[in-house]
Amino acid sequence: MKFTVEQILNLPDMKVLDFQEIEGEEIIITIEKSFNYSTCPFCGQITQSIHQNHWRMIHDLPWSKKPVLLKINRRQFKCHKCKKVFSEKLDFVDKSKGYTKRLATDIVQQVLNSNIHSVAERNGLSDEEVESMLNNLVSQILNINLSQVKKLGIDEIALVKGQGNYLAVLVDLDTHKPIEIVQSRRIEDIREVIAGWGFEVLNQIEEVSIDLWSPYKSLVEDLMPNANITADRFHVMKQVNDELDRMRKTEKKAAISLKDKSEKSRILEALSKSKYSLIKNECSLNDKQKSKLNSVLKVSPTLAKMHALKEQFRQIFETTKSWGDSITKLLDWMYDARSYFPKSLGTMVRWFGEIVGYFDGRTTNGTVEGINNKLKLIKRLGYGFRNFRNFRLRSLLNWHFSINSP
Repeated sequence: MKFTVEQILNLPDMKVLDFQEIEGEEIIITIEKSFNYSTCPFCGQITQSIHQNHWRMIHDLPWSKKPVLLKINRRQFKCHKCKKVFSEKLDFVDKSKGYTKRLATDIVQQVLNSNIHSVAERNGLSDEEVESMLNNLVSQILNINLSQVKKLGIDEIALVKGQGNYLAVLVDLDTHKPIEIVQSRRIEDIREVIAGWGFEVLNQIEEVSIDLWSPYKSLVEDLMPNANITADRFHVMKQVNDELDRMRKTEKKAAISLKDKSEKSRILEALSKSKYSLIKNECSLNDKQKSKLNSVLKVSPTLAKMHALKEQFRQIFETTKSWGDSITKLLDWMYDARSYFPKSLGTMVRWFGEIVGYFDGRTTNGTVEGINNKLKLIKRLGYGFRNFRNFRLRSLLNWHFSINSP
């Protein structure tokens, strides 16, 4: 079955006037509207009076890897009723743009799987042209709908570990998508962004999951009056794990000062490279890690007790079903752990209401870990994203752009 050039081109209401294939270079297709009239945008009158012909060259999707240029006649009409001159509307190309909307969509899709520089080279474009397509398309489609946001997660991520380069990420915890990325975790910057959502959006938010940072808590209380605050359980668990690891280091340091060389060697061998065997969920350990854990538990009764308490704490959040039973078990745990986890216990006392809030809806910021990893990948692929604004757009497009976007 043979297809005509018009069928392959697939631009409704456009007719092909000429087709030219330049060997080894490009394809040029001359087109114009298939009907000889247009509707005046000023008064609504239909007119056939052509004032001028304006020919333009527009880049379109390639055919069999060959560049395609559309030579388009964008006609100017003069309305016989209101006497005004206007250009006919072409739905497939924006005014003053040198490329079709569908080419821009395809280019952006390529950027999402690569980077600006590579896509530009592959398509015979400059970095600036690709960036322009990205920015123009974003302005049309990246209008994130906040009207359904009920559960919000506030967290920060470090794009470069150890350099203090933190971004704040605001996540719709129902859709598991970021809805905003803030250039810093300064509370003033985050407040400005969230306040810009408006009272209607802020008043509809029912729950906010945060880490154990009091400025976040104050921010939510100030801006979201109807929201319950939940302390993210993974941050609470991290407090417990950090205190367990500090004790591991203390035990290791104490072993170094032992005079009995045999005992010293036995303990140090057990404690060496044992961090992840201690803090990782016991049910997730591989055989090698289980063996290391058993060695640690044999040489340190303190670490053995703390590890058991750590596992009990995790089980409270993962297996306890009822709200009342969860709180009872948490209070019992806090009593048992008072001499082993004093710092974590102090945090839990200060944040008790927010911590037990988890047992109501079991809301967490766990989805942010996956978002964090994706953002780091985008950063690594980000050659051509020369500032935070472009990085933010590239990142949000990853979750909010589809191939069917206009």
